Amino acid sequence: MMNKRILLLTAFCFVLPRLTSAQNRGIETYREQYRPQIHFSPAAHWINDPNGMVYFNHTYHLFFQYYPDATVWGPMHWGHATSTDLVHWKELPIALYPDSLGYIFSGSAVVDSNNTSGFGKNGKIPLVAIFTHHDPKGEKAGTDNFQNQSLAYSLDNGVTWTKYAGNPVLKNPGIKDFRDPKVMWYAPKKKWIMTLATKDRITFYVSPDLKRWKKESEFGLTIGAHGGVWECPDLFPLKLNGKTYWVLIVNINPGGPNGGSATQYFTGDFNGSKFTSRDTKTRWLDYGPDEYAGVTWGNTGNRKIFLGWMSNWEYANQVPTVKWRNAMTIPRELSLRTVKGEVLLASLPVKLNAITSKTLVLKPAVKPDQDLLAGLNKQYKQFKLDAKLNAKPDFKIKLSNDEGEMIVVGYDQQKQNYYIDRSASGKTDFNPNFAKNAYAPRLAYAKTSDIHLIIDASSIEFFADGGLTTMTAVCFPGKPYKHLHIETLKGADIAALSVSGMASVHGK
Repeated sequence: MMNKRILLLTAFCFVLPRLTSAQNRGIETYREQYRPQIHFSPAAHWINDPNGMVYFNHTYHLFFQYYPDATVWGPMHWGHATSTDLVHWKELPIALYPDSLGYIFSGSAVVDSNNTSGFGKNGKIPLVAIFTHHDPKGEKAGTDNFQNQSLAYSLDNGVTWTKYAGNPVLKNPGIKDFRDPKVMWYAPKKKWIMTLATKDRITFYVSPDLKRWKKESEFGLTIGAHGGVWECPDLFPLKLNGKTYWVLIVNINPGGPNGGSATQYFTGDFNGSKFTSRDTKTRWLDYGPDEYAGVTWGNTGNRKIFLGWMSNWEYANQVPTVKWRNAMTIPRELSLRTVKGEVLLASLPVKLNAITSKTLVLKPAVKPDQDLLAGLNKQYKQFKLDAKLNAKPDFKIKLSNDEGEMIVVGYDQQKQNYYIDRSASGKTDFNPNFAKNAYAPRLAYAKTSDIHLIIDASSIEFFADGGLTTMTAVCFPGKPYKHLHIETLKGADIAALSVSGMASVHGK
């Protein structure tokens, strides 16, 4: 959940009327300027953190921070969408509304298969949401306990929700930033683990039934990035060469590598009570300016799928959209890799075959003036590029339109940095920090390197070296980008190159 530095008064300066379901299905919905065509965004109004992500009955549930009365941050609800393939999403009615205990801030959801909570009835397995109740009156009064953890449950596959009468189940001990519970079942000791963001560290709690919680340990006071408040944590195991490692994700705002909000991570061990990091290095899951609050889906077995909010708190309330504001990243598959003795987290986009319509396999010898999109039908306004480079010379990938607007992704061999330059990408004057270049280090040094780009109407996602370096950036061109050029020191440095058109998930 956001670091509350935005005045609520702002939320009422851009108020839009609530749209009826019929209006939301209107012919113009999802055709607006800047509207993502292959990323999830709500039909209208404000969205931020992904919440309650859980897989149940062959369906991926995505809940999210949502304000249904404006296109800027306001009193938080949980919006709801579902998917069976992580590509096509169906937006459902609001799942959780604010109540007398406060706004519905970020949290998680679990499948309580053993009915430890007792919420299950007539053999129905309950979905249980664990979220932060944020009391705006307590915050305004200057108290230190205005954020507490509460429960809601569903017995109809997440369609309707009942809040627990005993809320809150975890009361604040006197910490202003006490939020964003991410809960998982720890089978070896048959207990629930809550990973909670508590100002400048993570606190772990345990429970047998999701209702009674006991503090176990803390992590992070003297480790990691501390340029801002710690938020939206996640803890999960991943295997590498047969060995289990634990990954702890911690989002931070501000203090990211390129300014504003970002997602850091740690690898180490977890014994059911305490997390121990392998080292003291600060590492970032995404170095771009526009991935935040990212966490993973629960109940997916050994597969860990990550999703982030595609924006930055430095300008999230100011980006130049009208009907809606902000979107989610492409879901990403997480894995571990060893590089020079370090265990690193890699992320690559999930398979997008369902919307990949046409692929051009291009000759390795590409000329600097060759438009890589020339052979694609003009109907494709979103596409992906896949390349393999034999060495690692400087390169530039330029995405542009006929108005002279462009966004550039490249590599500086001397600095050993990847970068995204959006200084001339389109509309940038809504915030002085938006046009700054973003940089990311190269983390792997193999003889060949794979590069992947996913381009949508107002975003670019860059994956390099097997997903070890990832960068996400939003952009707002006046007209869609329709030209793509790649420049390298030598054309022969390109071992393979293809560009694929991608169909809109909205069928237009």
